[in-house]
Amino acid sequence: MAKIFNVNGVCLPERHYMVDLTSRLKTIKNMVDAGNYFTINRGRQYGKTTTINALADYLKKDYTVINMDFQTLDTYSFENVENFVAAFAGEILDLVDEFPEGIEENLSAFEEKRANFNSLHALFKVIKDWCKKAAKPLVLIIDEVDSASNNQVFIDFLAQLRAYYLKRSRVSAIHSVILAGVYDIRSIRKKLRPDQEHQENSPWNIAADFDVDMSFSTSDITGMLSEYEKDYHTGMNLSEIAELIYTYTSGYPVLVSRLCKLLDEKIAGTTSFPDKSSAWSKDGFNEALKKIIKEDNPLYESMLGKLRLYPELKAFLQELLFNGIPIPYVATAPYIKDAAMFGFIRNVNETAVISNRIFETVLYNTFIAEEFAGNELYAVGSKERNQFIVGGHLDIRRILEKFIETFDELYGEEDEKFLEKIGRKYFLLFLKPIINGIGNYSIEPQTRNGDRMDLVIYYQGEQNILELKLWHGDAYNSRGEAQLSGYLDYFHMKKGYMLSFNFNKNKTRGIKEIVLGDKLLIEAVV
Repeated sequence: MAKIFNVNGVCLPERHYMVDLTSRLKTIKNMVDAGNYFTINRGRQYGKTTTINALADYLKKDYTVINMDFQTLDTYSFENVENFVAAFAGEILDLVDEFPEGIEENLSAFEEKRANFNSLHALFKVIKDWCKKAAKPLVLIIDEVDSASNNQVFIDFLAQLRAYYLKRSRVSAIHSVILAGVYDIRSIRKKLRPDQEHQENSPWNIAADFDVDMSFSTSDITGMLSEYEKDYHTGMNLSEIAELIYTYTSGYPVLVSRLCKLLDEKIAGTTSFPDKSSAWSKDGFNEALKKIIKEDNPLYESMLGKLRLYPELKAFLQELLFNGIPIPYVATAPYIKDAAMFGFIRNVNETAVISNRIFETVLYNTFIAEEFAGNELYAVGSKERNQFIVGGHLDIRRILEKFIETFDELYGEEDEKFLEKIGRKYFLLFLKPIINGIGNYSIEPQTRNGDRMDLVIYYQGEQNILELKLWHGDAYNSRGEAQLSGYLDYFHMKKGYMLSFNFNKNKTRGIKEIVLGDKLLIEAVV
């Protein structure tokens, strides 16, 4: 059977094109060898299950590994201690092939709920005896652990793990425990008394830091594509395609695999890209990028669902995206913790940034879609869309002219603070229906700040560079023109566009052309 790029469930080396995990497994094994208890917290579809399953195989030579998934335990299993102990023991019996004398019988007694064994204390007594008799140290891995983290039984289970960890210099205990999930279980809310005091107390404060980078580097992606290339001989430029994939995903595992899967299965064989060789190109990649941004998939559904549950998180992300003001990455701030835990942001030089450019565009589109109903800017862009397409090309100058006219008509009397806050957001709202279905856009990360934001607009294989900025005087504007000219050099382009939001009462609205060297800049002022 030919290998495929997998985006659903666990990746298997014999069936799927995969990144080589060996270096990561060695690093994690060092933590296990040291006897650490730790948690692997990453966003949805970040390769947690694939990594821990590979780790279980990697460790089995030196350890007895119990690799458990809490998703296999139903609600009934967590209803009370007796049910949990029985279900937990049953899982161990299914997962372990050989036990020291007497252990299997005792675990069977838990599973069948016989005698007086139905307590966590009794269960851990048996586990302690097992650890004492075992030929190999025990390692416990629990995946999807956060599916049980909101109930008292689980908290009591963590407390037992912690208690034996703290006294393991005197008694036998599990050598290493690894808990994997999205939510950080260290922040479990525990009600210790009816009066609600001490609500934030974690029984998992023994966890070692897990600093292993699980994202895919450019070299990781190149290695995976090399395996594909051995099978199909497309002649792709491996380093170029790998760099493009990394640029837009920042190595988020499922996004990397999804783009590859789209190129292999959806782009190749189309009219524009009749074979794999033509698909695995820069133009083919741009088509795959357009598809992944527009599709509805389980990852987006899960992440966007969090915005409905966490209004403060949503407000934080909107501030980060549209206002461009740098927000310090303060790990103790609740909105930062939530955004990082769910995979929305990462820490770059102690500043919070959106995790990758795909997430960023999906979020922009989501927030814009929430406002388009009844918004007159969106309505004008949608109604007059055809006048902006000339001979199959996007007429950016005409788009800017119409935006100035419409924005001034609708918001010309608003105050400066309001305009500064909504300006860039409303231009995207105006642009979206014009390019929808054919084009796409992305925000360049190196230029995103409170004063400037460069937009790359893709349409029918063409790119247009548009700088959105706030007006801070002629000198600042001249610097912006020079910056845009330099940015056009990077893209090997001769023409670029600027949209300046000028809040001076005596400003001159409209469009002018500026020639800088061999570059033509078309600047619009609103």
